[in-house]
Amino acid sequence: MQFQLRTDNHIHNSEALAESIRTEVEGTLATRFGERLQRVEVYLQDVNAHKGGVDTRCAIEAHLAGLPPFAVNEQALDVQQAVSGALDKLLRTLEHRLGRIQDRRGHTPASGDIT
Repeated sequence: MQFQLRTDNHIHNSEALAESIRTEVEGTLATRFGERLQRVEVYLQDVNAHKGGVDTRCAIEAHLAGLPPFAVNEQALDVQQAVSGALDKLLRTLEHRLGRIQDRRGHTPASGDIT
């Protein structure tokens, strides 16, 4: 899996930050989607800069083999909360989308209708 971290000019991008986020991303996604996961891009932005408040935005884009990329975003008080929230959203989105794809491949949907 390729991993890329991008930040704006208000968030200091360091090796420690990148490694911390990479570890969290791999721990969350690799167990379920490891063989299909090709690339993950994480974008961090300080929306309000020096004004404070809920101003850290994290957008995560995941590229799985054979599918278009999936992207989610989350805003929170700090980088760690924003990344964790975005990863939770991404995990739910991937599970939902991949579940729908599997249903189309011969599984009976919960409604029982076979169309």
